[in-house]
Amino acid sequence: MKPDYPLLGLLARKPASGYELGKWLRSEGVFLGRTRSMTPVYRAIGEFVELGWVQTPSDVPEAAAKVYSLTEQGRNALLEWANSEYVPSARPMSPDFMVRLNFAGQFGPEHALRIVRTELEYRLKQRAEEGYPTLPSADAEPISEIDPEWLTYIDVITHDRGWQSTSLYIGWLETTERRLAELLAEQDEQDDTEGSGR
Repeated sequence: MKPDYPLLGLLARKPASGYELGKWLRSEGVFLGRTRSMTPVYRAIGEFVELGWVQTPSDVPEAAAKVYSLTEQGRNALLEWANSEYVPSARPMSPDFMVRLNFAGQFGPEHALRIVRTELEYRLKQRAEEGYPTLPSADAEPISEIDPEWLTYIDVITHDRGWQSTSLYIGWLETTERRLAELLAEQDEQDDTEGSGR
């Protein structure tokens, strides 16, 4: 089982209790493909403790809620994951991309830009390789209650929804890539100006 890097990424933002991590699951986590169950949270925390990636203050009373913070090992593990290669999913708009963008991208615009560019290149290549699909209704022999022409129409509109959603997604990726590249260029320019002023 791979470590739950999003939870580790949350602890990089600030120390938190299991309850506070659960609150995130019930709000923002649902947009990243997370279930609302607390079981994976406590399982992940236990794994982090075993790996030496998180710790709790030793002076906290037994009855108090445990607040977990990253150790140096936890920071290094999260940074190693953030710097590792991002491999897009074949499925457009997979939660994996947003997880990586959110929790690896939090280390700076260069991280975020690398992830967005990888996703965009993959989606553009995927789109270029797409032909018109073979619809499931192409060789259907439907039961008598289903009109074959209507079946084809339903197939076309459901395919169109996916195609248009992916097109909007690609447009968002292109806009985000441009914004991040501009932000990095501004930072580089500012660094050059500050460096020459010394």
